[in-house]
Amino acid sequence: MRVIAGKARRLNLKTVPGKDTRPTTDRIKETLFNILQPELLGCRFLDLFSGSGAIGIEALSRGAANAVFVEKNPRACACIRENLSFTKLADDGKLLNMDVLQALRSLEGKGTFGCIFMDPPYNQELERQVLEYLSDSAILDENTLIIVEADLHTSFDYADELGYRQLRSKEYKTNKHVFLCRRK
Repeated sequence: MRVIAGKARRLNLKTVPGKDTRPTTDRIKETLFNILQPELLGCRFLDLFSGSGAIGIEALSRGAANAVFVEKNPRACACIRENLSFTKLADDGKLLNMDVLQALRSLEGKGTFGCIFMDPPYNQELERQVLEYLSDSAILDENTLIIVEADLHTSFDYADELGYRQLRSKEYKTNKHVFLCRRK
């Protein structure tokens, strides 16, 4: 796994040992960031369920002003710290070693994010819990882009009733990215 583009281009990233995380493949990451590129320059990026930190690091490498990484697994947090240090992006990254909902509460009143990315464990409905929380949160506004990485079969038919508009969905062999924003 490596950084695809930007100031940390071609640097290899460490992954979390074991099967607790599913690193996003370089090919899928490249497709995702080709879609995200216009949103990144100077934005605040929030990477939920960060794993190795590869998504937030890619955002920083491509021009995000800063990134907040949220991960509760201590081994994954150590991996994120190492990757941020190795890519020389540590000054622009902040790591919150805590549960995602606890982290979201701690971020209230500290400004909005331009992009919020989440890659929760599949088939536990954690994305729904986060979207329910975010529907009334001050950390995003109608310009914030929310990207959810999910299993192909995960339904987002509830998003409309939570006040979101689905902008697009990009499907791959086993998973998909769903792009949402608050309805204006």
